Amino acid sequence: MDQRVFKALHLPHGAVVCSGCHLRDICLPVGLNKAELDQVDQRLVTVRHKVPRGEKLFQAGDRFEAIYAVWTGYFKTCVSSKDGREQVTGFQMGGELIGLDGIGTRRHEVDAVALEDSQVCVIPYTEFEALSHEINSLQQQFHRMMSREIVRNHGVMLLLGSMHAEERLAAFLLNLTKRLQTRGFSPSAIVLRMSREEIGSYLGLKLETVSRTFSRFQANGLLFVRHRQIQVTDPVGLQHLLDGETV
Repeated sequence: MDQRVFKALHLPHGAVVCSGCHLRDICLPVGLNKAELDQVDQRLVTVRHKVPRGEKLFQAGDRFEAIYAVWTGYFKTCVSSKDGREQVTGFQMGGELIGLDGIGTRRHEVDAVALEDSQVCVIPYTEFEALSHEINSLQQQFHRMMSREIVRNHGVMLLLGSMHAEERLAAFLLNLTKRLQTRGFSPSAIVLRMSREEIGSYLGLKLETVSRTFSRFQANGLLFVRHRQIQVTDPVGLQHLLDGETV
């Protein structure tokens, strides 16, 4: 692991604990009892790393040693072709895991890049495997999170394979608002951490198409757009558009 990428937080001993984290109910420890949480606090997450905006948490080809839970900030995962083109494969926010791609081959298959100054909880995978065998509910939650990732990937395949540009962007925005609402944020006021170009890469659309679609949504009263600030003014209309109904 390239130590130059990371800047460990200098926290008091025992300060990095899952039991007191505001994201506990949507991250790995959800559903654990006090005794199980005590074990997680003592053995699983003992350090956080800062990842400055634009820096990589890990990159394709790096040895897989840990999975990471986003504590603050946003990330994108992406793969790069030999000619330098980048394909965004996902966006991750607080409470979501990064690094699952490396479990199978013990090498990371994607790059994970911070979209803003971010912090991650480092979960050494060897220790996690040992603890999950002792705490069945921890293993079950991990499987649920992996299942959600698989479902999300299938959703992306559907976006790229059968939806028009308007449907793709509507699906992206509705998914984003749902995830934000789960974290206690407004479901209608969004500050995009990713660029329109990155959204286009993720949705399989050109930058110009993304910009035109945002403008069309605003003209139709679905959104109010000001740079990276998005106000969803008609979420029902977005859902109707996604369902193939006339807006």
